Amino acid sequence: MWNYEKRLQYPINITQPNAQIAQVIMSQYGGPDGEMGASMRYLSQRFAMPNRQAMGMLTDIGTEELAHLEMVATIVTQLTRNLSMDEIKKYGFDKYYIDHTVGIWPQAAGGVPFNACEFQSKGDPITDLFEDMAAEQKARTTYDNILRLVKDPEVADPIRFLRAREIVHFQRFGETLRILQEQLDSQNFYAFNPSFDAPTTCPPCAK
Repeated sequence: MWNYEKRLQYPINITQPNAQIAQVIMSQYGGPDGEMGASMRYLSQRFAMPNRQAMGMLTDIGTEELAHLEMVATIVTQLTRNLSMDEIKKYGFDKYYIDHTVGIWPQAAGGVPFNACEFQSKGDPITDLFEDMAAEQKARTTYDNILRLVKDPEVADPIRFLRAREIVHFQRFGETLRILQEQLDSQNFYAFNPSFDAPTTCPPCAK
């Protein structure tokens, strides 16, 4: 159960539409390292997480990623509202416009639709947390790339906020990983398990 607070996590007020920038930002809505994949990844992984603290952390971050999804959608909406047909054609937004007008639809900057195969929920705590840390770094890199291309402060400032949150999430996943690793024992299939890793026969050199 969630309580929805009717405000953005960071204020967004873009006054100049720009179809070219909108296509770049769109990737963080439904691209391979975007906020849709992040929220679905963490909110799916939480159910198989045996550690209650780790489960709570995944719920917290997964919920925040939904807020980031809302922010990215708001940025794209404000960048595409009131576009003229000439602007839509000039910046190559016409192909998207044909299928979606200026509605929000999850795809990468290159036009590839969102696919759930872009994230994993493996059910193994260590595996999932390493995936999560990698995902946060990939999202941070994508925001770095956006900031190299976008200089308008009305767009860049909320993007910087989102980038900063990816760094915080990476740190939280790292802390949770250390907590889980400290609790590992011989019963953990994802570390050392005698039934998998211990030799069943003596190696020739030991005879």
